[in-house]
Amino acid sequence: MASRANAYGDAEDRHTPRLTIGEVLTVLREDFPDVTISKIRYLESEDLVHPQRTSSGYRKFSRADVDRLRYVLAAQRDQYLPLKVIKEHLDALDRGSPLPGTEGSGLPGGAPGEEGPPAGPEEAATGALPADEFARSAGLEAGQLADCVQFGLLAVDADGRHPVADLPIARAAAGLARHGIEPRHLRVYQNGAEREAGLVEQLVAPVLRARSEEARTRATEKLRDLAALSAQLHGALLEARLRDLLRP
Repeated sequence: MASRANAYGDAEDRHTPRLTIGEVLTVLREDFPDVTISKIRYLESEDLVHPQRTSSGYRKFSRADVDRLRYVLAAQRDQYLPLKVIKEHLDALDRGSPLPGTEGSGLPGGAPGEEGPPAGPEEAATGALPADEFARSAGLEAGQLADCVQFGLLAVDADGRHPVADLPIARAAAGLARHGIEPRHLRVYQNGAEREAGLVEQLVAPVLRARSEEARTRATEKLRDLAALSAQLHGALLEARLRDLLRP
């Protein structure tokens, strides 16, 4: 991390613009390998970061600017938050209010440089896990995991391994199973997700096929926002329906 510290400078001048957009890209790619210059420009156009401009029009970013970008990227990647919600969080920060989810980010709300709880091996890893390890990480019994595969909730690769990215699905299935809802009952969720995904795909697929990197970046942001809004609507509708069940 020495290169990052050198680029930032001392803590006292964290608001002093000093980094070009290319240098910011290098810093962020340590944690966000997929970030691009187009992505950074897009986040600026959405008023999420405000780099200064030189007399020649070049962007100059401070350490605080980079921290804001890091928060935005992490909120999208880890929490699937739409940009509208992220902007509300950052506006709260600008007003001096606590900002959620900033431990270790260098932003107010967590001590700069403070590390959060260490991730488990399956959280830090990418790729796939053997069935027994995947089941143990998810809290599923072997038979329940097999049922999840049988009913289409989970998939396996050619070697019978499970993608680490599917752990949230498996953990939700395990939690529901503890309440007596077995994997065979969850096909309704799978069907609903497939229909929602098909609707979203119709909206963004043509743009995702574009050759322009900027167009693809905007389409990706739209996809994230639509996914988050779909999840929000699903949760709100379910909550409303359950409230009806509790009425006298």
